[in-house]
Amino acid sequence: MLVGYARTSTTDQLAGFEAQISELERAGCEEMFKEQVSSVAQRAQLDAALKFVRKGDTLVVTKLDRLARSTQHLLEIITLVEDKGVALRIMNFGGSEVDTKSATGKLMLTMFAAMAQFEREMMLERQREGIAKAKADGRYKGRASVPDAKIKQAHALKAQGVKVPDIAKQLSLGRSTVYRLLKEAA
Repeated sequence: MLVGYARTSTTDQLAGFEAQISELERAGCEEMFKEQVSSVAQRAQLDAALKFVRKGDTLVVTKLDRLARSTQHLLEIITLVEDKGVALRIMNFGGSEVDTKSATGKLMLTMFAAMAQFEREMMLERQREGIAKAKADGRYKGRASVPDAKIKQAHALKAQGVKVPDIAKQLSLGRSTVYRLLKEAA
């Protein structure tokens, strides 16, 4: 059985999410696991897909970055699916398709995952250097601070049982900001 997994980091990426689902359906995926959550967050649907797959199944994703957040994470997933007798198929892997049913597919996947992680780390390093230079030049302000009054209001609303999205709307703050403020106080 072909089992599809689709993911985007935010709900704002609806077009990309729908495109992944369409690609997986065209590929013949009979079962589909879908979520819109950051790759670094807990991914319940990925966990469910990994529990669902059985010997002889193939877990299918459209692109590698939809599945794993690092080479280590990818290798953990590969080990888990291999232990279950499940293959991993990445439909768009730099213009070609990779399937871990073959030794060549496994090798390519591992090598490209390492290069992708290296590229990401280099990008983050360049970003940190750019921020440091902007700070030195006085051009970087960083995250805007939230007034103490809003922080107190957020805590009061949370204590009253108001949900985070409603708090964010009432205080004109982003949900992630509200989560951060509540977490920092805990």
